[in-house]
Amino acid sequence: MANALTRIVPKKIRTMFGDKGGVTIPVVKLSGAIMAGGSALRPALNLASTAGLLQKAFESKKTPAVAIVVNSPGGSPVQSRLIYRRIRDLAVENEKKVHVFVEDAAASGGYMIACAGDDITADPSSIVGSIGVISASFGFVDAIEKVGVKRRVYTAGQNKSVLDPFLPEKKPDIDRLKALQLEIHDVFIDLVKESRGDRLSDHKDLFTGLFWTGEKARELGLIDGIGDIRASLKQRYGEKTELKLIEAKKGLFGRRSPFGMEMPELPAMDDIASRAADGLLTAVEERALWSRLGL
Repeated sequence: MANALTRIVPKKIRTMFGDKGGVTIPVVKLSGAIMAGGSALRPALNLASTAGLLQKAFESKKTPAVAIVVNSPGGSPVQSRLIYRRIRDLAVENEKKVHVFVEDAAASGGYMIACAGDDITADPSSIVGSIGVISASFGFVDAIEKVGVKRRVYTAGQNKSVLDPFLPEKKPDIDRLKALQLEIHDVFIDLVKESRGDRLSDHKDLFTGLFWTGEKARELGLIDGIGDIRASLKQRYGEKTELKLIEAKKGLFGRRSPFGMEMPELPAMDDIASRAADGLLTAVEERALWSRLGL
């Protein structure tokens, strides 16, 4: 029985490349936590770091599609949607199909990006879903008292200092944060519904933040098929199909520039220390995102 992975190759593609394939499909890998900024030592996944790669992948005139490999636990909802929107805009502008393949995870913002695909394929053990919004922080009220430190904060505007980690929580502040989260969650839900349409099931927990393995995600309509990128694309476009990984140019110390340019010259030692500390914090935050999925 035919499924999402065994659709008949369109006549237009057979005419261009022949029934036996011979198509080259550009592949862009989008991996890691989704964050604005990042550091030179540990680049984050965001629009700035992916725009050049996506542009290069879609500008090829001789391919009918672009493959996107997603491996992300989520992160910034803004950057997630910006990447999603750029992929869809490029697909329309260049008249190309987008095939998304999930590796370990496409969760939260990672799944939002995956929704940019015309179809989504995952490994049976991939983690998929987590359609929700989360905010996390720490409270240091008792700790600061024990240390004997007195905090002094001066503001202009009664709501300028909210959810201060060194002060007890206030219910109005929590209510406001939850209201913002609900608004962002609604945007996420609308995006998924627009992308997946009637392929989605009516499962009651679909938009509650739960996540599932690839097999269950297919049942729920979150993805279209189970498989891997090479076998899936060969099955769709022919045995002679080749994959071309789109990568940024290598720069200083062999690192890759996210913009496809050479990295700048070596910074001063004090700047290196600052970037190292920033990279460590980024790594901790990313580790926390992955741990929520049990990975």
